[in-house]
Amino acid sequence: MYSLGALAFSLFSLLSVISAFPSPTSPRNSKRWSSRFVTVSDSGSEFSVGGQDFKFVGTNAYWLPYLNSEDDICNTLANMSKAGITVVRTWAFNDVDTIPDAGSYLLLIKDGKTTINTGPNGIQRLDTIIALAKKYNIRVHFTLTNNWFPFVDDSSPSFPRNFLSSDYGGMDLYVKEFGVTKTHDEFYTNMTIRGEFNKYVQFLVSRYANEPGIFAWELANDARCESSLPSSDQCNTNTVTKWHAETAKFIRSIDPNHLITSGTHGFFCPTCPKLFPSPPPPKPSPAPGSTHKRTDSGLMSRVLRLITLERRIMSRASGANGMTVRGLWTAPSEAKRHTSDIGPAFNGAFGVDSEDILNAPDIDFGTFQLFPDQNHYGITGNQVQPPSSNFNTTLNQTTAWISAQADTIQSIGKPVVLTAFGIVTQDNLLQFVPFNSTCPLVKSQQDRKRQNSGANAGVDQQQFNSAYNAWLQRPY
Repeated sequence: MYSLGALAFSLFSLLSVISAFPSPTSPRNSKRWSSRFVTVSDSGSEFSVGGQDFKFVGTNAYWLPYLNSEDDICNTLANMSKAGITVVRTWAFNDVDTIPDAGSYLLLIKDGKTTINTGPNGIQRLDTIIALAKKYNIRVHFTLTNNWFPFVDDSSPSFPRNFLSSDYGGMDLYVKEFGVTKTHDEFYTNMTIRGEFNKYVQFLVSRYANEPGIFAWELANDARCESSLPSSDQCNTNTVTKWHAETAKFIRSIDPNHLITSGTHGFFCPTCPKLFPSPPPPKPSPAPGSTHKRTDSGLMSRVLRLITLERRIMSRASGANGMTVRGLWTAPSEAKRHTSDIGPAFNGAFGVDSEDILNAPDIDFGTFQLFPDQNHYGITGNQVQPPSSNFNTTLNQTTAWISAQADTIQSIGKPVVLTAFGIVTQDNLLQFVPFNSTCPLVKSQQDRKRQNSGANAGVDQQQFNSAYNAWLQRPY
């Protein structure tokens, strides 16, 4: 399925922009870090190991610990190594509410309690992954939970368990068991839920605190205010930022050796109130007698300039025919609080302010993702068309999205990593399952024709190549 990591070797890569400013909000633990562990360099914008720069190409393989045999795992890691991959991002969670008849699981959430599976079909699977990855000089990037966990109903296809990246439990499974209001953001605020999650985190992090084979702890994949379960009216960017900051601090108290990152999609909100505001850059004193002018943040200025540019582009865009790919994750109702002039990726509509999260003291580097079939990356709030309908606009918006993330390195002084990306093509449209679904959006060629009278859907191979070249070879 064309979702996070479903391409066996969908790459993620470091945006290696040298920061001009030291980070004002990233104090290090006083312990002398071992040369065996990955750290952030003194410049604040690069990774290093033993004082040497550590540049890497990584891949997503959420399913890796749960393959059937060690031979399968070894073959996969060997192929990764041959491709030059040195970091693999995978799920360090596999939550269930009923013990499966076969296969593995890591945590049982049932009857008002959580039970960790420490057996060979449980946590020992993670032991195996780390040990085998080290044989191939690959470090493991562990993600601790997932925003996405769509509930299966009778109309859902019978995919094998753990086939989809969103079929490993996650936040909504905790809320389903322990929540009071049953809103998604209870995961961030309900202290019973946080306590149960922290119990699992403490067990896992303590187990591997001295293991140099781990690249980083990622707090959550693509955390937002809502998922399958809706958001409460109270959830906002501060809610999500506070959870990331406090969870990172909790992990740091257990493990001073490893890097910690957020796992967010990279959404911005320059107008949202900050828990960890960046100090303004130094400016020369005004000339005597001159009028003081109010200035805004660098990101806000860029947003306003890009709004003007994007409006010009959209006014010239042709109304090309194409299937509407319904996987786009629309802004929640709470987005109505925000100005309609700015798109949901920049106005806090999803409850995420990646810059504020990155400024939290115990977050070592930032993350972002890129899935234009499921998210609108335009600066303005214009209704988006699928990439197949207006590819040039999509390409402009997504490359601008990457540039905005690279600018964050300059302004905050911490590295930022593109952890996942992809685009639906004509060849894989029938396998495309959005993160918050359990069904392909287009189930058959007949269904495809009925919906769009045979018109193309998904980008073609040339457009696919153009997008990936622009995303991966763009000079930052």
